[in-house]
Amino acid sequence: MNDNEERPVTIITGRVWRRKGGTPEGVHIMLVAPDDDSAVRSALEALAKEGYAEAELDQIGDMQGEPDEEPHISAYQGALEGEVSIVTFNEPL
Repeated sequence: MNDNEERPVTIITGRVWRRKGGTPEGVHIMLVAPDDDSAVRSALEALAKEGYAEAELDQIGDMQGEPDEEPHISAYQGALEGEVSIVTFNEPL
């Protein structure tokens, strides 16, 4: 990929906790980064800034097109605009 090409939106999935030992929430993090290491580092920094005490990241990959449902549509758009977008949801027990 050369510098003139747009980078794809990266998605990272996992779980986060507001406090150690608390209830986990599922998380999808969307961002644009030059490589996987930078993506993970940016994601962890954004989670800490939002007040999450712990994170367990499971998968990372490039999105294959725009999602078709909110809140992921907005998160995807935010990632294209340079934000680290965080979508949380209740994890099934």
